[in-house]
Amino acid sequence: MAQTEQNSAYDVLKIPDFRKYLLARTFITLGINILGTTVGWQVYEITKDPFSLGLIGLAEFLPFLVVTLVGGYIADIFDRRKIMLTCLSLYALCAMTLYVLTHQYSVVFDWHGATPIFFIIGLTGLIRGFMSPAQTAFASQLVPPQLYANAATWTTMSWHLSSIGGPAVGGLLCAFSKSAWPSYAFTSVLSILGLGLILLIPSKHVAKAVGERTLPKEGFLASVHTGLDFVFKNQVILGSLALDMFAVLFGGAVALLPAFAKEVLEVGPEGFGALRAAPALGAFMMAWILAYRPPTANAGRWLLVAVAGFGVCTILFALSNNFWFSMFMLAGTGFFDNISMVIRSTIVQLYTPNEMRGRVSAVNSLFVGSSNELGAFESGLAAKLMGLVPSVVFGGGMTLLVVLVAWWRAPKLRDMDLR
Repeated sequence: MAQTEQNSAYDVLKIPDFRKYLLARTFITLGINILGTTVGWQVYEITKDPFSLGLIGLAEFLPFLVVTLVGGYIADIFDRRKIMLTCLSLYALCAMTLYVLTHQYSVVFDWHGATPIFFIIGLTGLIRGFMSPAQTAFASQLVPPQLYANAATWTTMSWHLSSIGGPAVGGLLCAFSKSAWPSYAFTSVLSILGLGLILLIPSKHVAKAVGERTLPKEGFLASVHTGLDFVFKNQVILGSLALDMFAVLFGGAVALLPAFAKEVLEVGPEGFGALRAAPALGAFMMAWILAYRPPTANAGRWLLVAVAGFGVCTILFALSNNFWFSMFMLAGTGFFDNISMVIRSTIVQLYTPNEMRGRVSAVNSLFVGSSNELGAFESGLAAKLMGLVPSVVFGGGMTLLVVLVAWWRAPKLRDMDLR
């Protein structure tokens, strides 16, 4: 008899292809976090301006915005595995370019400031616009539907474990080498390791099983419209994506951590790396809990409570002058954010047919990208206009307001149960 539910916290790890995918994603995410941490520190060292930290997010988001729907369409008609391999190769090339510029041609930054870094980060945004939909859709093909919540938990656990190690490694490499180039070289190596693991996983067909309807032969615009229409007519999917987007858009403080580390808490790159890793540490702790107790019962209410907790921790972090309390509050943001990530990922996988997962994943990536990269720009702009601490307090307050609006205006999301 086919398995109809999760029997243990480790069910999904018994699938060999998913284990390879999970390890590959761990290497990839570790490299991305090392690169992101290093870029933030290097740009602030060059510019001494918190607004420039917001520009990093904008430089990545705008190219991502342009291509992500195209990436979703491509992920529904081409081999998702090959798309991932191509994108990983290009990402490794971008990291190696940053290594060469920093290690051998650092005079470029004396001439042009942080502009070359912004340009390369823009290229990584283009790459991510194609890789993210393919990666998410490919993962859904590796496990049966009854294990989607279990797979989402382990995926987010892997992501947050890498997000703990990445900033810590990036900060330590910058501190001991007094330069950013070792971090960029290590990111290249990790991208290549992830590429090698993906090569070990067989390609998966996009279409449904034999006897079921296959992917319609639509043109690009019609196909993208179908994906958008599917998302915007589904209150549960749309509500969960919008809640995450607006909460993190206003409530994210991670982009401003280099400024908090130097100006408020007065710590060096080691302390900055620890602060950058704190949200992931909290999220990793929550992921272990969710592996044993998946958030399927009353999922909608748990989602809203988690986002509210994220907002409260953000406000308390902004008001703190103590390094350890700030670490604790940042860990709290990750603790609550992990709940919403697992629930949102499960919703998207359960509610979306396989032949539309690329396009729906692209819309999901667009919402997530808006909340992270555009949120980083919003944080930098707000800090310039309002001041560092008031801008983060304001953002946390707006997150709480978003939760209240969602509770009132999205009853299907509020009352959702995923059992």
